[in-house]
Amino acid sequence: MQLTAEERAALGKAVREAVPLESHAEVRPAAGRDPVGLLIGQTAGRVPALVPIRHGRMLVSPFTFYRGAALIMAADLAQAQSTGLAVQLCGDAHLSNFGAYASPERRLVFDINDFDETLPGSFEWDVKRLATSFVVAGRDNGFSSKRCREVTLAAVRHYREAIREFAGQPILDVWYARLDIEELVGRYKATLSSGKRKGLKAAEGRLAKAYTRNSMQAIGKLTAVVDGRRRIVSNPPLVVPMDELTDVDGPRVLAQLQDMVAGYRETLQQDRRHLLDHFRLTDVAHKVVGVGSVGTRAWIMLLESTVADEALLLQAKQAGPSALSTYAGASEHSNQGERVVVGQRLMQAASDIFLGWLRADTADGEQDYYVRQLRDWKLSADIETLNPEAMTLYARLCGWTLARAHARSGDRFALSAYLGKSDRFDNAVADFATAYADQNDRDHRALAAAAAGGRIEAHTGV
Repeated sequence: MQLTAEERAALGKAVREAVPLESHAEVRPAAGRDPVGLLIGQTAGRVPALVPIRHGRMLVSPFTFYRGAALIMAADLAQAQSTGLAVQLCGDAHLSNFGAYASPERRLVFDINDFDETLPGSFEWDVKRLATSFVVAGRDNGFSSKRCREVTLAAVRHYREAIREFAGQPILDVWYARLDIEELVGRYKATLSSGKRKGLKAAEGRLAKAYTRNSMQAIGKLTAVVDGRRRIVSNPPLVVPMDELTDVDGPRVLAQLQDMVAGYRETLQQDRRHLLDHFRLTDVAHKVVGVGSVGTRAWIMLLESTVADEALLLQAKQAGPSALSTYAGASEHSNQGERVVVGQRLMQAASDIFLGWLRADTADGEQDYYVRQLRDWKLSADIETLNPEAMTLYARLCGWTLARAHARSGDRFALSAYLGKSDRFDNAVADFATAYADQNDRDHRALAAAAAGGRIEAHTGV
């Protein structure tokens, strides 16, 4: 039996009595916590030679450490009292996991763009991870404590207000809601005087560049014609073609991937299967990606048609259990690639037309992957160049976007009633974010000490 909107709102208010808004300010580190030990535990199943690169990237700054520390934060968040107001969590909702990409209608949209850790769970986990990321990034950019708090409050306030807006809309309107970058820039530009529009030139230049970052541009950059055949260009250790890998049987893996493309095809919509059938797999390379993902397998797959210069680059990225699964429960999906894809489709307003999953039977056992286009109008914020005003605007976009994703997958009426109209939740989460950013600084120093003392190996500058 489905509850009415009023009954769902009453549920949210009841949860607020059990878990007061002010309680979200509290940071409860896990007992006997060992952040370095948790990171070491994540090396199982990763490529051993790449693990030191992961550690080296996390050592660059507290912010790069934070990007790779989703498991550590999940362990700490699990110590707090949970609201139990379940949504599809991004699982790693820091500000660098938002960005712009092409919708199937060929519009540039802003959305969450990383779902490696997605899993159902209490909504506040995503909000707290997003809020803390703004404090950590603001400190890295030299912002004052006051400015960091202002930016963080902007993110949480816009999340709360957007949830309230979505609670007042029909579910179809919520489902169709999206941030169209061109419309957003146009509305913002209309509010500026002619003298202030010069500041938009850099942003408009980045937008123009985004439209060139498509599959054909990636093919021109990452491949070359050698002896009459197109091949992925070697750039070790970041991009290593199959025939240069020493830890895998290249021909065997290529043959396996060719077979697995057929299985991946079945996870696509019928019309997209027809589109994929124009191509065949011709080359594969291993690619190092991200910060927290370094060490997991990620394959660049070159597919070509019978038409000259008509090609497609897909990325198959290994998917293990979510970092949240120990604390939020295991996924209902046995294939971890399917877990990622289902979560992404549920949270995003529009997803890549080639988004799907596959399972590989390797010498190391079965490995799950999700597949998407390598590049399709991808655009991300240059976080380290943002001043307080620009980061505040970015925080508002992220807050609204996360709220839209949670409103799609969770109970928007219960969430709205729980959060209320006041800024009590905003301030509590801002307090948490400041305190947890301090904890993140300590954890970053612990990793540096572990590298200096030989507990872990770290390769920097890669």
